[in-house]
Amino acid sequence: MIWLAAVAALLLMPIGANAQPQPYPNRPIMLVVAFPPGGPSDVIARLLGKKLGEILGQPVIIDNRPGAGGNIAAEQVAKSDPDGYTLLMGNNSILATNAALYKKLNYNPERDFIPITLIGTQANILVVNPAVPALTMQQLIDLARGKPGGLNFASSGFGAAAHLAGELFRSQAKIDIVHIAYKGAAPALQDVIAGHVHMMFATSASVVSHIRSGKVRALAVTTLKRTALLPELATVDELGLAGFDANTWHGLVAPAGTSREIVGSLHYAMEEALKDPAVRRALTDLGVDILGSPQKEFEAYIKAEIPKWAAVIKNSGAAIQ
Repeated sequence: MIWLAAVAALLLMPIGANAQPQPYPNRPIMLVVAFPPGGPSDVIARLLGKKLGEILGQPVIIDNRPGAGGNIAAEQVAKSDPDGYTLLMGNNSILATNAALYKKLNYNPERDFIPITLIGTQANILVVNPAVPALTMQQLIDLARGKPGGLNFASSGFGAAAHLAGELFRSQAKIDIVHIAYKGAAPALQDVIAGHVHMMFATSASVVSHIRSGKVRALAVTTLKRTALLPELATVDELGLAGFDANTWHGLVAPAGTSREIVGSLHYAMEEALKDPAVRRALTDLGVDILGSPQKEFEAYIKAEIPKWAAVIKNSGAAIQ
């Protein structure tokens, strides 16, 4: 009778009551990229995704979802299950500037994501055409002050990182310079080289060969610390505009509600990936200054970036309908 009672009790138990949760991850992870294949976010995601897959023991699949300045991809990930299997390669646009650039977002960069790791930054370089009579940043500022509205700067597009860097420079240096927007960074840089535009804040990887060949003159780097790609080049901060920091940054985030354990596993895996010599070499060649910041530091960084760029965008009138 005791045996029969035990069997009956087992039969009445809910299916899966004794099942243990499977360790994370136990299936492929999707890493959503908000920009087309071949761009910086995509290259970084593929480089790190491959290494993360090796460390975690599951493949990391890259899913490119370009459009609306990154908002399409961000919205998709924000609405995904917080189970660690859908992640976003975030950057300064998606997680900071778009909040002020766009009148309406279908996601909240602070509430809808959990930061995992700030991967690194890509410096912008203040470059001028060699014909511009300024050998230093201060000489450029003096030249602009002597000719209000007489100097212009190119960018890859209205509201792009190069545009906002120029607006921050205009504000902090207290100068009047004219923005000229292009459809992409390549034509913008070409017109600076050709002398049609005076200057530009160009990504370090895109402009370093032109600096070395003498096609443009580098005056300063926009990060608070000097970049590994051009360590001899002083920062804007060092040269007199205190606290100036205008870079492109990349970080891994997950949907809000993702468990602390999964976030911890992903952060550990990213830390290990960023220690790999081949990964570090490839990122440095892309102009990435590697950080690997922990979750709380990344969270604080995002919180500081949003109001900073909101003020720049408001003063410049760069909002997008």
